[in-house]
Amino acid sequence: MSDTEKNAPLDSAAAAAAAFEAIENRPFPDDVFAAPQLRWAVIGCGVIASQMATSLALAGRRLHGVANRTREKAVAFAEKHHVEKVYDSFEELYADPEVDAVYITTPHNTHITYLRGALAAGKHVLCEKSITLNSEELDEARALAAAAGVVLMDATTILHMPLYRELRRRADAGEFGRMNLAQVNFGSFKEYGDLTNRFYNINLAGGAMLDIGVYALSIMRLFMESQPTEVLSLGNLCETGVDVAGGIVCRNQEGQIGVVSLTLHSKQPKRAVLSFDKCYVEIMEYPRADTAQIVWTADGRRETVSAGVEGYALCYEMADLERAVAGDARAAGLIDTASDVMRLMTDVRRSWGVTYPEEA
Repeated sequence: MSDTEKNAPLDSAAAAAAAFEAIENRPFPDDVFAAPQLRWAVIGCGVIASQMATSLALAGRRLHGVANRTREKAVAFAEKHHVEKVYDSFEELYADPEVDAVYITTPHNTHITYLRGALAAGKHVLCEKSITLNSEELDEARALAAAAGVVLMDATTILHMPLYRELRRRADAGEFGRMNLAQVNFGSFKEYGDLTNRFYNINLAGGAMLDIGVYALSIMRLFMESQPTEVLSLGNLCETGVDVAGGIVCRNQEGQIGVVSLTLHSKQPKRAVLSFDKCYVEIMEYPRADTAQIVWTADGRRETVSAGVEGYALCYEMADLERAVAGDARAAGLIDTASDVMRLMTDVRRSWGVTYPEEA
């Protein structure tokens, strides 16, 4: 294990802070935001919203506006991040003609409410993972976006990191041969002491699937030729009714197999191994990874591939939405992968008996 892995932060907030610290004195790359600039507002004032504001600041940009259920928090957020405008209501944000795009960063079970409002108002939307509770909600949101002629994008980092774009480019060019097997782990340790927290609270759409499973299934689906048609799984639920651990095995019509293990109560490495005919690709800490190792089958040679920078993860998300608005077909098509992942998550979660109050 490398020194970096040994010293890796234990939680996502600490990891993000370390990533920002690592780029603190670097000049911002001039190739991240390549499309015409949009004016952004954010809904929510939590950790991800702060990372979003910090990410824009790295590029010399500022948030236009912020809205939050508690206005006092929005005011404090705006003061901290030099946001131009605090809205008195979400409706005021939706009606602001100076806002082009909205980033939704609230809890999972509130996303569809804000998606309906923002999309119907003609705003482009980047929505934090999990983009919706289920595939029916995502289908609805996509229909609203299509009707309004705007872009809807899933903010799951896997879809936007340049590393995966580079690996996909090489895989699609035939360098690696056929992808046969994806093995993906994600384990976090969340104390059971407080079952009202968001990880275990069914009223906050808790559970491993929507919180961490979306990352694992996204990287698996990204490298599969088609959506899996056969799925076998086992899930463990806690007393609140949400999933805390699960194992998923799936196969598509091309015979490619995915094996995914998830847990909220045991630490395990965030490790993805993509096995091809000519090599296997290993990615550690894969949600915001900027480096992968390729081990070539013929001679055991190791190759390091680097693309992007972890600390710019949210910049890549926003840049992809701006590219999609400008007509970039690759960026616009990312929502199709997100929809496949959401369909998998919905079907597996329901097979485990996990149903949220909004779905009853």
